[in-house]
Amino acid sequence: MVRKILKYPDPVLRKKSEPVDFVDEEVKALLTDLVDTMRSVGGVGLAAPQIGVNRRVIVIEIPEDETEDGKPRLIKLVNPEVVSTRGTVKFEEGCLSIPGIRTYVKRNEEVVVKGLDEEGKETRIEATGLLAIALQHEIDHLDGVLFIDRVSSLKREFLLKRYRKQMLAKEQAL
Repeated sequence: MVRKILKYPDPVLRKKSEPVDFVDEEVKALLTDLVDTMRSVGGVGLAAPQIGVNRRVIVIEIPEDETEDGKPRLIKLVNPEVVSTRGTVKFEEGCLSIPGIRTYVKRNEEVVVKGLDEEGKETRIEATGLLAIALQHEIDHLDGVLFIDRVSSLKREFLLKRYRKQMLAKEQAL
C-alpha cells in the first residue's frame, strides 16, 4: 500500500527509531508498503520514519544502470547497522522528505552493513557506489539525521531557505 511521505520539518523525521525485536507479518507488511511507496514516486530508498513509522526498517532499490550485473537490486533491511567503512566521497543527494533540494554530501565510499532480511535472517552487505550512499542516507533517517545535516550550517540555511520558498509557492498555487 502506498503511504504518505512525511515532509520536512515534520518532527517525526528527527526521532531516533526503535529497533525491531523480530520480523513478523506486521514488519513484512511495512517492508511492502515502503517498497510500494518508494516506487510510486521513483525513489532510490525509503526509511520507515519517512512514512511515520518509528521502526528501524529501510528499503533501497538500485536501478539496473547502477549495478554491476545490469539488473535492478532491491534490498529490504531491518535493524541495519554500519559495521565498517572505508574512504570518503562527495555525492549529490536528494530526499523524498525534502523534495526539490539536492546538494553534495560527504559520505563513506565503501560500507559494510549488517541487519536482518525480510525473513528475519542475519545478512551482511558490502557496498560501494550508489548503494553505499543510499545505505548511509537511509540509516541516517533511522537516527533522525537528514542529508542537510551533513553540510555546513551556511549551506544548510541556504538550502532550507530555498526549500521553504518552494513550499510556500506550492501552497499559494493551490
